Amino acid sequence: MGTISLDRARSVRRWLVTSAAFALSSALAGPSFAATQGSFGATSTGTVSISASVPARARITGLVDVAFTNQDPASAASQPQSICVWSNTATKGYSITATGDGTANAFTLAGASTTVPYTVQWNASSGQTSGTSLTAGTALGGLVSTATAQTCASGPTSSASLIVGMTAATLQTMQASTSYTGVLTLLVTPQ
Repeated sequence: MGTISLDRARSVRRWLVTSAAFALSSALAGPSFAATQGSFGATSTGTVSISASVPARARITGLVDVAFTNQDPASAASQPQSICVWSNTATKGYSITATGDGTANAFTLAGASTTVPYTVQWNASSGQTSGTSLTAGTALGGLVSTATAQTCASGPTSSASLIVGMTAATLQTMQASTSYTGVLTLLVTPQ
């Protein structure tokens, strides 16, 4: 049996230390699922690891246009609608942000020469006629959806309520036979 050189001994020691460090880091990282290759033979078996993930997503559907037609200005007007809000997060959480098309995103309807305000409320349950008043451009968070399908095609048929209203005082400032219009935008963000 011959002797090994000092350089060879250092090289072997470095390899052992590197191998031990790699083995330790692999053990601490947990099990690693890597593809295995089949061996040559009458049959050969190999394996591959498969993983999947999706980012947070949300969807709002079931919205219908709101029309206050020939509304009696002596009484406040309100039009609630049940809609579907879906979120794929673990908690099914979401936030809602409403913006109007008025100045600074205000909830207003524009007529021939004037604008009038309207109100927006949100309820995280369907079939409701009142809810939390929304401020234009400000998110209302901490909401949870009961929807199990993106468009509520299965499970609950709706999961939230949107309530748009106008006060009697506002209606009394409107000019007869004048059309007032506006657009409300609803942004749902998964949480």
